[in-house]
Amino acid sequence: MSPVSATPEPAVARAATAPQIALRGLRKTFGRVVAVDSVDLEIADGEFFAMLGPSGSGKTTVLRMIAGFERPTSGSVILGGVDQTAVPAFRRDVSTVFQDYALFPHMTAGQNVAYGLKVRGVGGAERARRVAEALEMVRLGDLGARKPGELSGGQRQRVALARALVTRPKVLLLDEPLGALDLKLREQMQLELKSIQREVGITFLFVTHDQDEALTLCDRLAVFNAGRTEQVGTPGEVYEYPATPFVAGFVGSANVIPAALAEQLVGKRGTFAIRPEKIRVLGAGAKAASARASVGEHQLTGTVGEVVYSGPTTRIVIDGPIDASGSRLQLSATVLNADAPGTSALRRGDPIAIAWHDSALRPLDTAAPAPQPAPS
Repeated sequence: MSPVSATPEPAVARAATAPQIALRGLRKTFGRVVAVDSVDLEIADGEFFAMLGPSGSGKTTVLRMIAGFERPTSGSVILGGVDQTAVPAFRRDVSTVFQDYALFPHMTAGQNVAYGLKVRGVGGAERARRVAEALEMVRLGDLGARKPGELSGGQRQRVALARALVTRPKVLLLDEPLGALDLKLREQMQLELKSIQREVGITFLFVTHDQDEALTLCDRLAVFNAGRTEQVGTPGEVYEYPATPFVAGFVGSANVIPAALAEQLVGKRGTFAIRPEKIRVLGAGAKAASARASVGEHQLTGTVGEVVYSGPTTRIVIDGPIDASGSRLQLSATVLNADAPGTSALRRGDPIAIAWHDSALRPLDTAAPAPQPAPS
């Protein structure tokens, strides 16, 4: 399936020159398993781009083909306008940061950073100068003499980043580099990465399965599923205008109204998504029966299935109607507790009335073809 690009919002400005990374019909099979299936993608020079998807969706295999660690079964990898498909990894102007950092434990942080320069034959004085610059860039200027075992997880991650940047690549590939960090440190490193990317100005290609991470960091992202890109766009485009049921459910959370109930609930044919924060609670308990929606809103009366309190917000699961197949529709509404303090008093089984505006409905493409098997 060709990636769907949303159009309601203006996209990030593209460079007038050739893209820094261009993938043309990229395909990779392992025996009869299709890991990557006909991926076409362009990433601009200086762009922070994320490849987002669940485990097994093909995103890491695409990154490995860009790095030169895997050879495509078919298709091409073009870097800086030059076809690099058959070029070995060590000759490509890219660097990679891995999730496990891959630091040499017997070397100091400075020696780890210097390793790539030493292999390239950079002289001692120049090497020392560039290592000092790289360590300063990642805020580790005074820790170059420490070994990895003497550093925290976040500091080791920064050493790996400095080692990748010290060779001054055109592209930095990051394969889930924050996955081993705890939540607080990961959030801190997200800000650090974004700041460093702005400072160095090169193309960052970031692989992650964490939707919040992708939305926070990137200029644009591609959502991968079963070896294909289902949608490409800015974080706002992909979140606000998901193209398929998979994108709607994977990037954030979404209520999907199936075609079997669409005419009854929204007066339209097709399958639609509604984000939980776009649903308004009209009334609960005794007030539910008399609640009235505003002009342009669609109303649904049901019962409370679950109430999940999470500090600033409360998520309410509403049990709705049953479709022709006997399946009950469940919708989630996310409300700010500051705006609706009474929601914490809701209990399972309480009557509730909710509404959403017609403008919150997002039509979904349900005709995405399944990935093709590898040729025998």
